[in-house]
Amino acid sequence: MWYAITGTDHPDSLDRRLAARGAHLARLEKLQQEGRLLLAGPFPAIDSDQPGPAGFTGSLIVAEFSSLAEAEHWAKADPYIESNVYASVSVKPFRKVLPA
Repeated sequence: MWYAITGTDHPDSLDRRLAARGAHLARLEKLQQEGRLLLAGPFPAIDSDQPGPAGFTGSLIVAEFSSLAEAEHWAKADPYIESNVYASVSVKPFRKVLPA
């Protein structure tokens, strides 16, 4: 099943986010190689693809896991948590409808 993982950043976490980005992306690339990643990306803090020093307010990942418990376990091991980028993370089942 698909799961939506939403991370909400701590204020002023841009430097920590940038430092942990490589490890964060490596985990996402592994999901992609396994065919389990639907989409992933950050929420810019301003209306721009490149928010510069304004940074980001969080991230969204939609990926396939065998259970909610597995998705939560995967999410809790994110380098952004270990690096104190995310203030909170939520994991919810997601049902993809469109595009078909």
